[in-house]
Amino acid sequence: MSGAKRTKSFSARFSADVVAMLGARSERLGESKARVAERLIEEGLRIEAFPGIVFRSGPTGRRAGIAGGPDVWEIVRDLKGVAGEREKDPVEAVASVTGLDRTIVKLAASYYAAYPDDIDERIWMNEQAAERLRHVLDSHPPTPAAQSAA
Repeated sequence: MSGAKRTKSFSARFSADVVAMLGARSERLGESKARVAERLIEEGLRIEAFPGIVFRSGPTGRRAGIAGGPDVWEIVRDLKGVAGEREKDPVEAVASVTGLDRTIVKLAASYYAAYPDDIDERIWMNEQAAERLRHVLDSHPPTPAAQSAA
């Protein structure tokens, strides 16, 4: 759900209650009703196409996750890691290490196949955050007092 997209308008009628809920959500988020409606419709279509996928808000925006489980990007990152190690069955390898059911790992892989740019962007964002943290930790070594407390 990232990047600029070409838009096209259409007309729709919603119940007064739905329009009121949309207006309230729009005000709370500080986004236009059109943007909130588009996001909710897009997420709903993805949820219907991939049962078990949910969307979560966070400091870096909304992201796809597994209902009751990790974010999709986390599973895909692990799949890419074991695939790079030439695992015979990457799905089984990730399932056994993470404790996730194979069907969950396959769901994440299927979602990734449909929306690779979204998931790759999340993986990249996480790698950048980890690199910034490493830089901060490397430039601020622990003090003697902190080392003795450990």
